[in-house]
Amino acid sequence: MKKWQFWLGVLISIFFIWISLRGLRLGEFWEVVKNANYWWILPGIAVYFVGVWVRAWRWHYLLKPIKEIPTKTMFPVTTIGYMGNNIYPARAGEVLRAVILKRREGVPVSASLATIIVERIFDGVVMLAFVFINLPELAKLTSASGFVGNIQQLALYGTGAFVAALVIFLLAAMFPLLTAKIGQWFIDRFLPARLHEKVSGIMHKFLDGLASLRSPLNILMVFVTSVIIWLFETMKYWFVMHAFNFDVSFFALMLMNGIVNLATTIPSAPGYIGTFDAPGIAVLTAYGVDQATAAGYTLTLHAALWLPITLLGAYYLAKEGIKWSDSLRAEAE
Repeated sequence: MKKWQFWLGVLISIFFIWISLRGLRLGEFWEVVKNANYWWILPGIAVYFVGVWVRAWRWHYLLKPIKEIPTKTMFPVTTIGYMGNNIYPARAGEVLRAVILKRREGVPVSASLATIIVERIFDGVVMLAFVFINLPELAKLTSASGFVGNIQQLALYGTGAFVAALVIFLLAAMFPLLTAKIGQWFIDRFLPARLHEKVSGIMHKFLDGLASLRSPLNILMVFVTSVIIWLFETMKYWFVMHAFNFDVSFFALMLMNGIVNLATTIPSAPGYIGTFDAPGIAVLTAYGVDQATAAGYTLTLHAALWLPITLLGAYYLAKEGIKWSDSLRAEAE
C-alpha cells in the first residue's frame, strides 16, 4: 500500500473523529461507559457470527458455478477477509481472502474477486434500502436540520452508483460472449501487446465468477441472503443497545446500520476509524439520544464489531500457517 494513500486515510479518520467527538463532555461520557451492562454484548456477538456464517454460505453459493466448496471451508476464509479489512488499509482483506482461496482450493483470484465485488454491490443495495425505508421517520425528527438532506443526497448518489454497477454486472453475466468481445477490443487497443494474453485470461476468469448471476432465481437468492446478513448485524446493534440507558426502534438501528456502512466506503485508517463512529453518533443524536450516550454506545459497538472477528480471523490465518509475508503481499498486489 502506498504511503500517501495510508496517510490520507489517517487524515480522513482524524477529521471524522473530530466531527464525532467535538463538544463531548468527557465526564458524562465516562459515566455512560462505566455504567454500561456489557453482558449484552455476548448475545450480540453470537448473532453477528451467525450472520458471518450466512455470508460464507452466500460466497459458497456465488462460487458454485466455478467450484463446489462447503460453507464450513468458506467460513474461516471469510473471517480472514474480515480481519484483513480491519487491520490493513483499502479493504485489503477482500484480496487476501481471494488469494487464500486460490491457495486452498485452486479458484482463480480474478474469479473470486468477481464474486466478492458482486457481494459488495448487493450489500450496498441492501444498505441503501435500510436508509430509504427509514428516511421519512428521521425527517419528522430532524426536519429543521440539514442532517436529513445530507443523508438523502448521499442515498441518491449511492443509489445511482450501486444500481449502475449492478446493471453492468448483470449484463456482463447474461451476455458473457459479447462482454468478452468488447473487453478484448479495449485490451487490443489500449494495452501493450505483451499484456494482451495475460489480461485477456484474467478477464475471462473474472466473467466466469459472474456465472451465478445468469439465473433470476440465483439473483433473488443472493439478494434475500444479503438482507438476512444485514438483519443479523442489526440484531447485534439491538443487543448492544440494551447495555446502555436509551431505547430506539429496530428500524432506527437499521437506518444507523445502513448509514455507517455506506460511510465506511470512504477511505480511512484501517478499521474504519471515524467513518463508522461519526455518522453513528449523528443518527442517534437525531433520534434524541444525548451525545455522551450516543458516543459511548457507538464506540462500544464499533469495538464489539471489530475485535471478535479480527481475533477469529487471526486465529484461522495462523492455523493456515500463512503470514502476511513479502510473497503473499506480492501475490495480493
